Amino acid sequence: MSGILVMFASNFKKMKHISFLTFTLLVGFALVLSSCKKQKSATTGWEYNNPKNGGFSVADFGGQITGPGLVLIQGGSFTMGSNYDDPMYEWDNMPRKVTIKTFYLDETEVSNLDYIEYLYWVNRVFGTDYPEVYRRALPDTLVWRDQLAYNEPMTELYLRHPAYHYYPVVGVSWLQASDYCAWRTDRVNEMLLVDRGILDLDPDQLNENNFNTEAYLAGQYEGLVNKNLQDLSPNGTGERGVRMEDGLLLPRYRLPTEAEWEFAAIGQIGNTVYERILDRRIYPWDSHVLRTDDKIYYGSFMGNFRRGKGDYAGVAGDLNDGAIGPAMVGSFWPNDYGLFNMSGNVAEWVADVYRPLSYEDVADLNPYRGNVFKRKVRDSEGLIAEKDEFGKLQYEQIPVEDIADRRNYRKSNNINYLDGDFQSTVNSEDWVKQGEDSNSSTMYDFSTTTMLNDHARVYKGGSWKDNSFWMMPATRRYLDENVATDYIGFRCAMDRVGSDDGL
Repeated sequence: MSGILVMFASNFKKMKHISFLTFTLLVGFALVLSSCKKQKSATTGWEYNNPKNGGFSVADFGGQITGPGLVLIQGGSFTMGSNYDDPMYEWDNMPRKVTIKTFYLDETEVSNLDYIEYLYWVNRVFGTDYPEVYRRALPDTLVWRDQLAYNEPMTELYLRHPAYHYYPVVGVSWLQASDYCAWRTDRVNEMLLVDRGILDLDPDQLNENNFNTEAYLAGQYEGLVNKNLQDLSPNGTGERGVRMEDGLLLPRYRLPTEAEWEFAAIGQIGNTVYERILDRRIYPWDSHVLRTDDKIYYGSFMGNFRRGKGDYAGVAGDLNDGAIGPAMVGSFWPNDYGLFNMSGNVAEWVADVYRPLSYEDVADLNPYRGNVFKRKVRDSEGLIAEKDEFGKLQYEQIPVEDIADRRNYRKSNNINYLDGDFQSTVNSEDWVKQGEDSNSSTMYDFSTTTMLNDHARVYKGGSWKDNSFWMMPATRRYLDENVATDYIGFRCAMDRVGSDDGL
């Protein structure tokens, strides 16, 4: 079956005159043909999906659907890091060749309206019994205040007034952005099950009785069942809930890694010919200038930034970027992946913990610093422990003794791996004292010798408040994961399962 679809897809690329309707009919015909013959195991000869021989189920999978708001970012190799002089003399971003797997990224930054929807849901589900959950999710609207400026209207209006619905949400910390991603995962997967007729809508979800993807897969949330899937196992009840093996649920929404964000922002997919990069970009567009050569908008700025001290948008009657503060999330020109505002408007949180980077500091495939390997908490009988009062499964860091024999990692918290952990501590006495479960306190004495610790998170891209230097996707800055500002927002990413070429 997969061979038939690949053949049609390959021919479809070559036959540009074929209509989409014709292609759809051909694929449908292939599906009908393939369904006429039962699938069998290539290694045992036993039929799949046959309750008479044990009921081993194998789902037909037509490829990952694109989640709401996402754009497919086809992966590949690129030179990550600095490609310019370093006027700050930080030397924290040495160029290095890395490869990024194909993934998905939001077309735009998360907007105020998107975040208000999240706040409404949190308040409806947890507001009565757990009001602290709602308070924890609220953006800090006071980030707009300045001791010597009049910005008070923004503290009251920017988040909730309909005039700003489609402007990027700000005042959100890294932790709040991560919580939003988790919430979005569950809402999207719940709606997928509703659309398939498996669940009915349940507006009365409350406290721990709310749809959580992991709790549902673990059998700890049932919801309003409309029609479950057929259970082919002779030992089953005749019906069952959805499993991950069915391919109906999407992977989780999350913050992109720094490498993913930078790769997507540069958008080299539109700047290559037969695997040859024509020109290494400084910005998400060709050329080193900041203005468009579009005949209609000739000379207009490609992004929203501060041109100079006291100049946020130019003069009245001819605002050079049309936005004195943040602009709407779909403003300006998209890059070659179709992503808006990867340079300018608001800077964006990414997943990584900040460290100065040299060539050797990262893996060359999907580089990322911030891994803390965890596992689901289990009870005395080895079963997954009951979900908590918020409807989520409980996790714990993997103990050292359970990974002592592993070859690929030796401890669960790898944030400071080879950079402040006990293996690289200069003082041998501290090495002994810190032990194997040490954190970064020896080399990173926060607020005394450095502003770095394991809670410093990277944010990327320039903003409406920055000069053009920070609009280069390779630039990087950091803030504590609990801090929020009036110029940092975020967008969500998602893993791509299966083929990397996007077919």
